[in-house]
Amino acid sequence: MADALKIGIAGLGTVGASLVRIIQQKSNELAVTCGRPITITAVSARDKTRDRGIDLSGVTWFDRPEDLAEKGDIDVFVELMGGAEGAANISVRAALQRGLHVVTANKALLAYHGVELATIAEEKGSLLNFEAAVAGGIPVIKALRESLTGNAVSRIYGIMNGTCNYILTKMEKEGLSFAECLKEAQRLGYAEADPAFDIEGNDTAHKLAILTTLAFGNRIAADDIYLEGITNISIEDIHAAAELGYRIKLLGVAQRTETGIEQRVHPTMVPVDSVIAQVDGVTNAVAIESDVLGELLMVGPGAGGNATASSVLGDIADIAKSQPGAQRVPVLGHPAKALEPYRKAQMQSHEGGYFIRLTVLDRTGVFASVATRMAENHISLESIVQRSKQHLAPSHHQTIILVTHATMEESVRKAVASIKSEGYLFGEPQVIRIERPKEEA
Repeated sequence: MADALKIGIAGLGTVGASLVRIIQQKSNELAVTCGRPITITAVSARDKTRDRGIDLSGVTWFDRPEDLAEKGDIDVFVELMGGAEGAANISVRAALQRGLHVVTANKALLAYHGVELATIAEEKGSLLNFEAAVAGGIPVIKALRESLTGNAVSRIYGIMNGTCNYILTKMEKEGLSFAECLKEAQRLGYAEADPAFDIEGNDTAHKLAILTTLAFGNRIAADDIYLEGITNISIEDIHAAAELGYRIKLLGVAQRTETGIEQRVHPTMVPVDSVIAQVDGVTNAVAIESDVLGELLMVGPGAGGNATASSVLGDIADIAKSQPGAQRVPVLGHPAKALEPYRKAQMQSHEGGYFIRLTVLDRTGVFASVATRMAENHISLESIVQRSKQHLAPSHHQTIILVTHATMEESVRKAVASIKSEGYLFGEPQVIRIERPKEEA
């Protein structure tokens, strides 16, 4: 049997501790399936005294992850600290420059430094694996890098944040407000004490940027994503969506268009009978549309110690099985130096259906005025409903809900701006895009 693959792990939080536990418990099985033993020889974390429920006897401890990367007796540096800058960035670069293989679950690091890191890895002949960085236990990175070779991807979309999906699911199932569901998510550990990164869509955006590059061969463009979170989604929107045959999900969507590549993260109405509408709770789902295979949908746990550790271990196993000097799969699916400049498609050119909710003065002529503003902007309406129920609006207000046929984003924005200028609108209009699966679009 070949020599053991020596692993150094930086970060012993939930994922890191789970990874150590799994490797130690399954050491015999891993040695057989990988053709060589996998041994943890060194670790680094903030607090050496903390009881993590794992056996670290015989393992070298480094207080600084940079020292582990530069001096550790290891073959693979596993980065599980998180963060785009600081110790994570410095130590991963150091490990790659040293010629070590690297495994990371750090989507922020890849979203902002992925191309540079891929370039170093390819120059050094090292592997840089990151399956756990996107959608937890779902093997979407391997699918895009390897399994779908020969497929031209046209669109990739999905539910990539368990916190948001849990909140939206609970709002629908239990009729609770956003604030109530967020508080429950925090109590259960699904949401951070400061949940902004998740609920404002940034976490999904980082993951989408990585998938976009793998799918379309462009340089990563994490700051060129149209971004909306779920904080403005009300229980009224959830109820209205259900009545219209939809569910609301936070989706990340990337697709090729005639004007470039469109990347967007926002709340989306999906048909209640579509597969992605059935993905509830903290579960993630990623759909890939391509010319040869058609549509591939992968569903699974998107976070958690064991799910993420499983993906990290899969990456380590791939390294253990790799042959020295063998042809490497490019880190980002295409050689880093061959990635094309990112050409951003304007959201104004996005074409699709829209849900629009307006709270207006309850007076004669308002309903007709709204319909006129839509017609002036060449927007065809699938349905328009006027309500004045007490639970939807105060007695002197009424709620108007519109669902459009496929139309241009620019037209919707102009129509909404015209309505706002009329003086009968209360609060901000709610505009939610409607996303239909390929066969329904």
